[in-house]
Amino acid sequence: MNTAKTLLALGFATALAACSNTDQAANSAQEAAESATEAQEAAQHASNTGDMAAAQSAQAAADAADAAADASAHIAGQVDTGDEMTRRDDLADAAEKAADAAEQAQDAAEEANAAADGENNTDGM
Repeated sequence: MNTAKTLLALGFATALAACSNTDQAANSAQEAAESATEAQEAAQHASNTGDMAAAQSAQAAADAADAAADASAHIAGQVDTGDEMTRRDDLADAAEKAADAAEQAQDAAEEANAAADGENNTDGM
């Protein structure tokens, strides 16, 4: 009976960890998408100032944020396909790192926009 309970507990722990990895990856993908949107808005604001150098820098950063968001979403989609817990953990971590890259690119786009004295994002994000 104890063996059955132990196996059942291990099964629940594994299922919970897999769910957690899926949630982590999905949240990372969502955060990356939001960063890409914010970066694109900053690029548009920089473009509106007429400062082409800042606008080009902001657009390059927005493109990088978009690519990182795409990578995060792609990786997040693969988490459920992993059969090994280590692979799921690695994929969830990779999605989070891609989201971090998107956020850094967003920061770069916002800095380029600020250098051009562009409109600031006032939505608090």
